[in-house]
Amino acid sequence: MSETTPARGDGGRRREPRRQGPQRRKPATPRPGPSEVQPARRIAREVIEAVRADDAYANLLLPGKIAAAGLAPADAALATELTYGTLRLRGYYDAVIERASGRPIDEIDGAVRDVLELGAHQILSMRVAQHAAVNESVELARQVASRSATGFVNGVLRAITRTAPEAWVAQLTEGAGSDDERLALATSHPAWVVRAFRRALVADGVAADAVAAELDDLLQADNTPARLSLAGLPGLYAGSDAESGLQPAALSPIGFVAPSGDPAGLAAVREGVLRVQDEGSQLAALALSRARDIDEGERWLDLCAGPGGKTAVLAAEARLAGATVVANEPVPARAGLVRRAVAAVPEAPTVWERDGTTIGDSEREAFDRILVDAPCTGLGALRRRPEARWRKTPADVAELVALQQALLDSAVKALKPGGLLAYVTCSPHVAETRGQVQGLLRRWPDELTQLDTQAVLRDVAGDTLTLGAPDPAAQLWPHRNTTDAMFIALFEKTP
Repeated sequence: MSETTPARGDGGRRREPRRQGPQRRKPATPRPGPSEVQPARRIAREVIEAVRADDAYANLLLPGKIAAAGLAPADAALATELTYGTLRLRGYYDAVIERASGRPIDEIDGAVRDVLELGAHQILSMRVAQHAAVNESVELARQVASRSATGFVNGVLRAITRTAPEAWVAQLTEGAGSDDERLALATSHPAWVVRAFRRALVADGVAADAVAAELDDLLQADNTPARLSLAGLPGLYAGSDAESGLQPAALSPIGFVAPSGDPAGLAAVREGVLRVQDEGSQLAALALSRARDIDEGERWLDLCAGPGGKTAVLAAEARLAGATVVANEPVPARAGLVRRAVAAVPEAPTVWERDGTTIGDSEREAFDRILVDAPCTGLGALRRRPEARWRKTPADVAELVALQQALLDSAVKALKPGGLLAYVTCSPHVAETRGQVQGLLRRWPDELTQLDTQAVLRDVAGDTLTLGAPDPAAQLWPHRNTTDAMFIALFEKTP
């Protein structure tokens, strides 16, 4: 809440901003009065509501709200934890709320449900005084729902406080029908996602007696906030922000890890030559650019470029060797993001807005290297997109698999003989990863040879990279590599 915004609990009286001389420090975030809600909680509730009601993306909406409210760093961190933590674990909290209220979660008004989930997160997962969590939640309910809702919220949250967090887990999981259902409830994942992860670990060579432990580690990693990773564009980022606390990344040779805080405070980020990007995404782009030496004059295509992070890395790499990059993104808004992402690269890539599944017909054998970073379920980035686990269903997989196949076939047609193709997904789902590789090789048996992607990645990342059983493809994991669960497979077209 800014200092000039009328507080909802003070009769709409406008507070006068505090005067400050030229040497005064920026005032701290205003603290709430007795009938106000702390700004961090208000913002968290607004974002949670937008995610539920409007399919908003928390990682896009929250930073703007924090900036608009002028939150001090501590309050910004609180708003972030309240928002992401609640969205990440809402499946578990809904089960707790159902048990505590004696009412099916779908019968609770949406705005009230948001408040209850937010309160449950504070009670069960944060070091927040229980009375503060309950009282602030009741005030939130008073502002967004009927008067009767405040008593309901008060009663449900007080019922939750009467059972210890560990006891809640035991109570809710004791009747689970299978290990996957128990894990799904305890770690707040849809059961179908837990089953998909189990199959993906087996496909990655995890021994039968080790799958349970690895699966638990993976699910816990999904519920751990991701560190802030950045990529310095090769040939453009000179490392001038070293004094800002950046540390070299463990795996990516162009990567850095930042301390907590707003990366926009770094000059290189504002200039566009240092970009927020997961290490796994960096490695996916570098696998294509560094799989072999680059010949001057090569032409590359990023077939599914939005929002442009990998495109920027490829463009910087290509520029150093005299190659050029074309980016394609059919959604106009996302194509705009690509243009902004590559704006810092001299002679920036051309950005097309074409149907990627037909480019192979119009651009036959036109490119030396092609990246197919295909649309996918996004199950590999659940640490960063807390609401994503609740948005996909098994029915979405079949539609995405068909699109991925069409994009891959288009890429093969557009690839020159002897050219390189990289297939990448931010998902470990077997149907989207190894299943796609098998299908691609069946459809193009004489045109494609699969390369040893694991060897390429070890050359790029070094011996600290942990991969599964020997396999031509590579699957990264958050619990092993502290990256998103990127799948990367390289192919060469027959000369």
